[in-house]
Amino acid sequence: MNPNTNPPSGTRDFLASDIRKRREVIKVIQEVYESFGFEPLETPAFENLSTLLGKYGEEGDQLLFRILLRGEKLQEAVATQNANRDVPAERLYADLALKYDLTVPLARVMARYAGQLPKFYKRYQIQPVWRADRPAKGRFREFVQCDVDVCGSTALTVETEVIAAVCTVLERLQFKDFSVALNHREVLRGLIEAASIAAEMEGTALVAVDKWDKIGKDGVATELVNRGIAATAATKLLDLLEGASTITDSATRLRMLGENLKRPSALKGLDDLQTILQLSAATGTSQRLALSPNLARGLSYYTGAIFEVVAPGVSGSLGGGGRYDGLVGMFAGREIPACGFSLGLERILLLLEERGYFAESGNSLDILFTNFGDTLVDTLALATRTRRLGFSCEVYSESAGLKPQFNYAAARNARFVAFLGEREKESGLLRIKDQTTGTEASVAIGELETALPAIVAKK
Repeated sequence: MNPNTNPPSGTRDFLASDIRKRREVIKVIQEVYESFGFEPLETPAFENLSTLLGKYGEEGDQLLFRILLRGEKLQEAVATQNANRDVPAERLYADLALKYDLTVPLARVMARYAGQLPKFYKRYQIQPVWRADRPAKGRFREFVQCDVDVCGSTALTVETEVIAAVCTVLERLQFKDFSVALNHREVLRGLIEAASIAAEMEGTALVAVDKWDKIGKDGVATELVNRGIAATAATKLLDLLEGASTITDSATRLRMLGENLKRPSALKGLDDLQTILQLSAATGTSQRLALSPNLARGLSYYTGAIFEVVAPGVSGSLGGGGRYDGLVGMFAGREIPACGFSLGLERILLLLEERGYFAESGNSLDILFTNFGDTLVDTLALATRTRRLGFSCEVYSESAGLKPQFNYAAARNARFVAFLGEREKESGLLRIKDQTTGTEASVAIGELETALPAIVAKK
């Protein structure tokens, strides 16, 4: 039986054309983020398990890809469980895990390097993360996140900036029909309180409300009851959320929410949302913002404004984020406010592909030098000179006839094929054929550096 050559479920191999598209989009994201003053950061693929556990909520913890202990530590863990069956295996057999997102590693970095970082640390990070989730269209177990965060300030300028950066990225990528759903965790907590849901059930209620887009109002109601919340309280909460959602005018919606809130922090949350809308008018992004009372964001570390990018006809979001003032303090021993936004590269690429964003595949190779054996040394020297001019080129690996070499040039999508046989060598002329037009030209070998650029530059 032949071995299975498929990559693991939820992961992919990327061939050259895929990589070029990914690089094209990542380049846009980098340019925009850096134009806003954000600096790059990279962190390891895996973190200590203790660093990640307890930061994402119950469901998030279950999606961690844990890394098995190695060597003597694994043997010790086996012996421990054999001696005490009450100790859960998952707590014994892993000490590391692949990173679930880029936010918790950032919090660790802030605590580790606080003395070396500026007062307001503005960083962007574009790296893969891993989640033991069920794969689906546009949903993978290994995927790239493109994060932009600011640490060190509670000012709502931060929310405004990260929203503007993300909107600029999407506009540069020619997305026209997207919006940014906006809510506040304290407003949600205030509504949960107004629905007479006990404080200890707040986290449970947030997890259920976060599934509104997936399972609808009735599904959330069932989940709230199944999680131990009284049916009357669940109905009141959902009616409050739905009632606010039916109001299209932002000012009226904020006023309606305020009439149902008593908690001071919830009322301040409404003021925060109003301020973000006002500041976003100055950045030209306010027209993208849409107050969404039922937006919850499932991760447990959010403390303030939360947001998601949504587009018509697209299942799920293109990205999301919010303020998480308490997370960095778990590592630093003191509160360090922070806020960020994350774009999902995979879903963006999928939509760009569907919308015909990418141009027809261009030439992956400028010039293929043929190889007839007897002039190989001279051909290699010419290829070296050509690369120094800034062109990509390749020498056909084996001595062969014209047909296989032309076939290879087509497969490599080479724009030109260059010939240096004995006849060309004697005449001192390199013969070049344009694969697009079928025309040929000759270049004096001694004048390659001046003549070749003029030929390659012609379209």
